[in-house]
Formats: sequence, C-alpha cells, structure tokens
Amino acid sequence: MTHTPIPPNQAASTTVLPSTQRPDSQGRFGKFGGKYVPETLMPALSELEAAFYQYRNDPEFQQEFQGLLQDYVGRPSPLYFAERLTQHYAKPDGSGAQIYLKREDLNHTGAHKINNALGQVLLAKRMGKPRIIAETGAGQHGVATATVCARFGLNCIIYMGVHDMERQALNVFRMRLMGAEVRPVQAGTGTLKDATSEAIRDWVTNVETTHYILGSVAGPHPYPMIVREFQTIIGQETRQQCHAKWGGLPDILLACVGGGSNAIGLFHEFVDEPTVRMIGIEAGGEGLNSEKHAATLTRGRVGVLHGAMSYLLQDEDGQVIEPHSVSAGLDYPGVGPEHSYLKDLGRAEYYSITDQQAMDAFQQLSQLEGIIPALETAHAIAYLEPLCSQLSGNPRIVINCSGRGDKDVQTVAKFLNPS
Repeated sequence: MTHTPIPPNQAASTTVLPSTQRPDSQGRFGKFGGKYVPETLMPALSELEAAFYQYRNDPEFQQEFQGLLQDYVGRPSPLYFAERLTQHYAKPDGSGAQIYLKREDLNHTGAHKINNALGQVLLAKRMGKPRIIAETGAGQHGVATATVCARFGLNCIIYMGVHDMERQALNVFRMRLMGAEVRPVQAGTGTLKDATSEAIRDWVTNVETTHYILGSVAGPHPYPMIVREFQTIIGQETRQQCHAKWGGLPDILLACVGGGSNAIGLFHEFVDEPTVRMIGIEAGGEGLNSEKHAATLTRGRVGVLHGAMSYLLQDEDGQVIEPHSVSAGLDYPGVGPEHSYLKDLGRAEYYSITDQQAMDAFQQLSQLEGIIPALETAHAIAYLEPLCSQLSGNPRIVINCSGRGDKDVQTVAKFLNPS
C-alpha cells in the first residue's frame, strides 16, 4: 500500500492569522468561506450570527451550556495513554511515539457531535425557533441533534441519505426512538452531500420557524465559526490535560477530516503554537487513483459547495464528483473552509487513508486497547503506521478519538466477510 510522503519534523508555519482574526468580518478564512446562499437565508444567517455574539460570553448562557456539558454530556472527556498501541509502534531501542487518545467516544451519544448540537440548540431556544432540522451521514450528528431536541422538547427533523440509512440502521433507530423524524433522501448517491442539500432546501422554505443545526465546520458563515467554537472544548481540555500529565504541549495532533469539526475542535487551541504539528486524515476510499475516494484537500480544487468556498471534489466543468468512503461520516466531497485555509498556509498537513487501512486500524485498536473506534476515527489511527516509522525520539501524539464504533460493526462485518 502506498502512502503520501510525510515531510520531516519541522516547526509549523507562523504565517497563520491570530485566532481572534479567523474568520474576518465577511466570514472568510483568507479566500475561503463566505456566504453563497439564496437571499431568503441571509436574514437567518445574520440573526444566527448576532445571537452567537450576544450569548457566547453571556454568563447565563455559559452557565447553562457548561453545566450541561458536565452533567449531561459527561465532560471533560479523558486523555488516555494508549500503552499497548504505544508499545506496538516502539522501536527496537525503546524509543518511539507516546500515543494518547482524547476520548470523545465516551461522551453521551458516543461522539464529539453532542458538543455542537447542545450549543446550537441553546441558541435556537433563545432565538425562539421551535423547529430543528439537521443533516447526518454517519448518524452521530443526527443522534446528537435528536438527543438535545428531546431534552428541550423541540420538533426535530433529520435528513439522511438512503445509502447511509442502510449502513447506519442502528443510529436511524436511535433517532426515531428519541422522537425525531428521519427523512430519507434518495437524490444523488443518497449520502451526506445529498442530505445537506435537502436540509438547506427545507430551511429556505421554513426559515422563520426553523433553526438548522449544521453538524460540521462547513456551510455558509457563521456556521464554520460557530461549530468550531462549540467544539473548541476538545482542544482546551487537551491543553489542560497535557499540562497536568507532563507539564507541556503535545508534539503532534492527529484527527480524521470529513467536514472537519472534530479536527478543528482539537486543532484550534494550538494553531498559534508553532511547535505543535497538526495532521488531518481524509478518506482515501479505494485509492486516490481510483476516483472512489473522499480526499478533498489532497485531490480537490477550489469551488463552492453548500454556501462556502473551499476545496471541493469536482470535474473540469465544475460539477461535483461523488465521493466514496466506507465511513459514512467522511463520505463528503467538500471540507470546512478553515481547513482549506490551514492547508494553503502549510500550518496543517492533510493525508489520506484507504478503506482497507481504516479497517485494519479498526481491528487493531479494538484488539490492542479494547476500544472499538468509529470508522472515521480509524482513519486517523491508521495513519500511525506511516507516521511513527518516520519520527525520532519520543514525541507525544494526541489522537482525537472522535466517536465509538458501535454504529459501524455491521459495516465492518460485511466488509470483512462480503459473502
């Protein structure tokens, strides 16, 4: 199997804008981001941005949000030293990477998605929006949205591609169990892109009564900023936990990237720390030369999708190329604009992992640590194979274990035993 070459260890670029200036007043990260939406949605986006700025530092909002993160979600999530995984990648002389997992899989609902869903539902409540819609691919964002809507008694509609509904049947049942209506989307390939498009159509039609809880750092401004801010708790806790464990910073951050919320949630706290290397892993599907992959940052070109300018899988005519991944949460042809910005600056590195490599890592973490990861997370775990062999000394790696793998066991079983 081939891997994208990894550059030697080096100090990260310091040309990135300070965090207080990302995005700018137009909602752009450099040339990326913005608002490419119908006029009917512009007032709703402005209303959401105003509400976010009004409540982000409001003591009452923060008290409710932080209280629920602690008592309902179960934060802080642990930073776990993966001893056997570390031993597996140790070199003959005893040196090697020290591998830690940020255990977002231990959150209520089993992934990082609940952090953002909870923050956005508190905004929706204050904006007087009784109807909530969302898109979902792997189902984790849908489950998180259904969960917070049940908690606050709000009407909840989840759009999900029919292909994803088939491979994530457990999460579909969980959403319906909590009172959400799951609407199948048959357009296109019946995956995350199509579900997102349908959710946006709904929002255009019902904008006065409806809040759209977008699940990733994609979409029009202010969503990439808002989702990032609600996910930044991941990196903030990681910094505190690293300081408590060894009195310093991590050397390398590693996370999977579909739309990119779990990665930005981990990275954002450290973007201004030039010694911290940040690596995002995309879905290589059946290989970058197969045309069946979702490696947007690796193989995409700049374009506009779902309201924002970013890297995008598209053909010579600008038409979206359908992505492929065994992981429903990475099966998306676009990526959050801040990731595109960090890529172009060289502040973060992005590589890809194939379906087979992710499957191998899924089994590896299960057998070495007794932790069954989401297939999305397994892509990040798989990158340890090429990464660790090229590292010197004993660098500390923090991997965002963004979700647990209960939802994926049937997909894995079918992949391993296709007959």
